[in-house]
Amino acid sequence: MNRLLFVLCTSALLLAACKRPTDAPVPAAPAPAAPVAVAPAAPNADASTPATSTMPTLQVTTLDGKPYDLADHRGHWVVVNFWATWCGPCLKEMPDLSALDAMREHIDVIGLAYEDIQPAELKAFLQKHPVVYPIAIVDVYEPPKDFATPRGLPTTYLIAPDGKLAKHFLGPITAADIDAAIAAAGGPQAG
Repeated sequence: MNRLLFVLCTSALLLAACKRPTDAPVPAAPAPAAPVAVAPAAPNADASTPATSTMPTLQVTTLDGKPYDLADHRGHWVVVNFWATWCGPCLKEMPDLSALDAMREHIDVIGLAYEDIQPAELKAFLQKHPVVYPIAIVDVYEPPKDFATPRGLPTTYLIAPDGKLAKHFLGPITAADIDAAIAAAGGPQAG
């Protein structure tokens, strides 16, 4: 009986020690960041997912059935944008990325639809939200190996003309953000 009483008293003390005192200050919540839609993580993804390669490769088939190879775009700045149809911030940045691709000869954009969607469904979506750059659907369970598994959408990578990673963005971006990153990396400034 004494042993049981000892165990119960010890347990009660340990539980009481784990509780925050009622007069203890509550930590302030961090300031809200830019909205980022959370992408579904691949089942085998974890915190140890490797970072993006410093010189990533990317070979996909675009929605129109054409092969896309990142290496074929050497000599240009390439914007690799992971997005999804359900992602509000992604949809907001699409017109800006499309204009950037259309108006800057030294910049190419590719959109990687990071969701489980059928090509016909995505084509119908793009009829309502047209862009001038190519779009490819990537497998959320097996995303491109040289890019980190997106932890949120949109996620964008800027690849320099030499094929090296110049900048990684998490959250929505604008053409001005891309132009500034290119200028900071020593590329041409927008005029």
